[in-house]
Amino acid sequence: MPVIRKAQQAGIPVVVTNSNVADEGQQFIASFSGPNNIKQGAYSAEMMCDALDNKGQIVQISGQPGYTTAIERQKGFEDRLAEACPDVVIMETQPGDWNREKSQRVMENFLTKYDNIDGVYSGDDNMGVGALNAAKAAGREGIAFIGATNFAVGYEAMGRGEYWGSVYQSPVDDAKNALATAIAVVNGEDVPKLNYFDTPKITQDNMSQFTKPVF
Repeated sequence: MPVIRKAQQAGIPVVVTNSNVADEGQQFIASFSGPNNIKQGAYSAEMMCDALDNKGQIVQISGQPGYTTAIERQKGFEDRLAEACPDVVIMETQPGDWNREKSQRVMENFLTKYDNIDGVYSGDDNMGVGALNAAKAAGREGIAFIGATNFAVGYEAMGRGEYWGSVYQSPVDDAKNALATAIAVVNGEDVPKLNYFDTPKITQDNMSQFTKPVF
């Protein structure tokens, strides 16, 4: 925030992209361009409801604690899950720190602690595939894995029928939206403070409509 405050004081408009600034820093930016993390979490919750037919026990692997994206994806998921399918219960949440190896260890602990896990929600597919690897190593089948940002490894696991669904967040769309937002700001156009781009649901059923992510 000190940096963007100095830019704003110097009359330089700042466009933040992909990961938003904290609420208290909103006054210093011209616009945020990126995904709606709350909606991404909500989309993941709706897919979890579908995967489990609105009933079951799940665990959650969140992103890095204190990071805006992690906080919002968790909130979007939890709020929408409680609203859309209250009989799907989150037994425990642990951070995976956006790291596949740590998420695998977290999932190993979940598998030891809980005899029945119907689904796993992860803040992104990198962590989700770590959880999937732990379940495969333990021989635990029938678990629905759902992420909030589709990675190449998640896309490939989806193609193998091992991963249920995620949210498609194209870095190309992200970059195009950021550039268009910046140009509009420079041209003095009326730009929304929160200029989101669409991040649709991607599942085994519709994945052929999307190209494999580049990350």
